[in-house]
Amino acid sequence: MRVISERGGTRRPGPGPWQRYGAATAAVAVTAAVGAAATGPDSTWYASLRRPSWQPPPWAFGLVWTPLYASIACAAGHALGRAPDRRRRAGIVRDLGANLALNAAWSRLFFAHRAPKAALAGDVLLNIGNAQLIRQIARTDRAAAGALLPYAAWCAFAAALNASIVRLNR
Repeated sequence: MRVISERGGTRRPGPGPWQRYGAATAAVAVTAAVGAAATGPDSTWYASLRRPSWQPPPWAFGLVWTPLYASIACAAGHALGRAPDRRRRAGIVRDLGANLALNAAWSRLFFAHRAPKAALAGDVLLNIGNAQLIRQIARTDRAAAGALLPYAAWCAFAAALNASIVRLNR
């Protein structure tokens, strides 16, 4: 099937809504599962770390991450549907994949490898990746990009928390 574009040319339609939202949700769910499997806030190692007084309690992280992950999946699915061509969709998929890989890597670095300094470097890359993902999605869908702002803000907060843990445990 070909669709006639507003510019008079033709283009192939992108994936349907079930495919877009389903793929985005699956990618985010895998990220959440990989991260959760590596996370150990009840571990002896983590309990031995000095942490700042402003760190939220462990249960708060699940309450925050659940809607953030949902917003990532919704924003990506929506932006993929608004992308005008295959090249733009590929850019969104590429940047989303890189972002989710960095997201999952943080938990592995911090908890599984017990490497807060390496996790902090991962935080820096994740925050750069957030800016890139938001910029990429904003080229297609400003509302979807705006939906990612709380995620970016939380990741910036997490980087500050990680930096404080590194500083307190030199």
